[in-house]
Formats: sequence, C-alpha cells, structure tokens
Amino acid sequence: MDFEDTPDEARWREKVRTFITEHRDELGDRSERGHDDVRSRQREALLYDGGLVGVTWPVEAGGQGGTPMQQAIVDQELARAGAPGLVNFIGIGMCGPTVIAHGTQDQKDRYLQRLLRADDIWCQLFSEPASGSDLAALRTRAVRTDDGNWVVNGQKVWTTLAHLADYGILLTRTDPDVAKHRGLTMFVVDMKAPGVTARPLRQMSGSAEFNEVFFDDVVIPDSERLGEVGAGWSVAITTLMSERLSLGGGGSDLGISPDAVAAHVARRLPDLPEARQGVVRQRFGRAYAQALATRYTGYRLLSAISRGDMPGPEASAGKLSGTATARELADIAVDLLDGDGALANADDDAGQWQAIQASLPGLAIAGGTNEVLRNVIGERVLGLPSEPRADKNITFRESIAVAAGGSEAPARTEGQRA
Repeated sequence: MDFEDTPDEARWREKVRTFITEHRDELGDRSERGHDDVRSRQREALLYDGGLVGVTWPVEAGGQGGTPMQQAIVDQELARAGAPGLVNFIGIGMCGPTVIAHGTQDQKDRYLQRLLRADDIWCQLFSEPASGSDLAALRTRAVRTDDGNWVVNGQKVWTTLAHLADYGILLTRTDPDVAKHRGLTMFVVDMKAPGVTARPLRQMSGSAEFNEVFFDDVVIPDSERLGEVGAGWSVAITTLMSERLSLGGGGSDLGISPDAVAAHVARRLPDLPEARQGVVRQRFGRAYAQALATRYTGYRLLSAISRGDMPGPEASAGKLSGTATARELADIAVDLLDGDGALANADDDAGQWQAIQASLPGLAIAGGTNEVLRNVIGERVLGLPSEPRADKNITFRESIAVAAGGSEAPARTEGQRA
C-alpha cells in the first residue's frame, strides 16, 4: 500500500486536524474516559456534528458516506491529539452496521442518528455462560405469543456497557428443533424494559465494564426483529465481522499505544543498570515492530476495501496478533515500574499502566477468542480440515440432550442467578 496521503486524503486530514484543534478544550484528554456521564455523550455529539462520527456509514443512515481511509485518518488524528475514545464504540462499530444491513427503514429512522450522537448507548448481547466460543450453542429462548410478539428468557454474560446501555442487539434461539445455526433470531431489545437486569462484573483491573444480563419474561415486539425468523446466524455474522474489523483489522492500535510505551521506556531506561538496558531495548524493539506490522496490515485491508475489494483474513489475523502484542507491550511497561508498581494507585502513571495490563487479557475473548480465530485462519486460509463436531447433522435439542447425558439441561438455574 501507499503510506502517503492522496491529495484528497491530505485535505481531509487537514480538515479533521483543524476541527480537533478548534474544539480541543471541549474534547478533553484521554484521562477523561467516562462512559455514563453527560460530557462523554456531548463529546460524541460534537464530533458527529463536525462530521467525524459514522464516517463510513451511508448518508441515508446518518453517516458521511466516506471511505475507510477517511475513518482511519479521524482515528489517527484523535489519537495524536490525545482525545478520549468514543463512548458508543460498541454501537458504532458493531450494532449500527447490523441495523444498517438487516433493519427495517423504521428501525433505521428511529435508531441510527441517535446512536451516532450517543443519545442512546448500545450493547451487544451474544455470549452466554454455556456458549462463549461456540456462539451457536446459545440457549436464551424467544417464544412467539398469540399476538405476534416475543417473550424472551435466558442469560447473557461478558456484555460490555450493558449496565449503561439504552438498547442492545440480542441473539436468541427461536427453534430448538433444527440444527443449532439455523434456529436463531436477532432482535433489538430495550435495555430498560421490564424483566431486563444487568449486573456489572468486577474485573481485576478494578473497572466493571462487563456485565451479566438476565431476561425474565421480557416482551419484545416483532417489529424489533432484525432479519427473518431463523436467520439470526447470518445477522450475527455481520456483527462479528464488524467487531473483528473494528478491534484488529482497521489499522488502529489494540488496547495500548506502542508510542506511549516508547515514551515510558525512554523515561525509565536511563535509571536501569546498563546490562538490563540492552535487554529492555531488544524486548521493546521486537514488540514495537510487531505492533507496526499489525497496524500496517490493517491499513492494507483498509486500502483494499477503499478499492472495492472484499476483505480477506486480515481482520482475524490482525486481532489475533494484535492481542498478543498488546499484552507484551503492557508487560514491558509494568516491568519497568519495579518498586514503584507496589505503591501505585489508579490516579498515577504507574497505576494506569497496571490497569491497562490487567484489562488486556479480556481482549483474547472479545471479538472471537484466540482459539476461534486460529480455527478461522487454519480452516479458511490454510485449508486445514475442520475440527470434529459431535453435534453435526442433529438438532439443537438433540445436541443438548447428548451434552446433558440424555436429558435437556435448563437454560439457567436459580443458583446461577444468585
């Protein structure tokens, strides 16, 4: 790919940089990473009004109708200015594209512009206690009632921002008597509806951005269905591909800035014994090179998309390699703290590095586990044989009976809820 901006891209970059400079005080800095505060939503609305949110979305969906490279330039310039990330990143990167691809015109009119402005926060309700990597094994049930609506019961887990979300996209099982990939249906769910309970899960980083979510006789109108009944797997694939592109395939740094780690290493290195300095330089050099490889592989994907080509396996490969590199960079940063790390708190530099390090293992799960991504690369890129599947050519109900030793297991027990 060409690493230089085209004339059009250079003009766009200048426009973006000028807007950020003019609104620097309103945008704040990276330390202001609040989620459910008025300032975070106002910041996103400001960026949207300036044409910097939803850059690649169609104009009719409330976006700018721009190119992936234009979006990458926005991301680069916001990072360069040290501005906080968008509060509604789940909605913009995953939920919104799903509504655009599979929603009705009424759904698009009601939801999309409010999503882009962060008037409404969105979440993605996929993983469950018994179906993480094997998403198609989910058990949350949606049953159609006589009036044509749906009643949902079940549990989701590891749902980012569910405790703050106004809406979510919810993958459910509507027919257990067909193969597990065929009996799924997707809905938009009101996260404030009666029967929806979100309970934050405290992470080892000290934050609580993930949640477990319970659905107890939650009524969802059929008008909130995304796609056809039973076609939920195809709808979910749209979400998952958007998620992997936003996490690891778009040329953005994954979870940690290698340039910030470089500055941290430069500050700490002179205080180390000379013998250790060489080891740190070598270790950091390898990690930084790996981070650049992931970044530029993502740029190559964006260039291909800009030319109208179909995306290849770069998103899965970028996410897989980016996760490992991010963890190595965080480990390097924390190792350099030495004794200062023992006295760190959340508000100082050492505490922030420790918080980043503690949060990064979750990236090995988000957007597809490392194991799932290796299977994708092995089977779809290298042409290796698929893993054996005991549930192939049987219905979901039969697969549950086999897994339970002859009897169907309940979707959720009171012990799990307590």
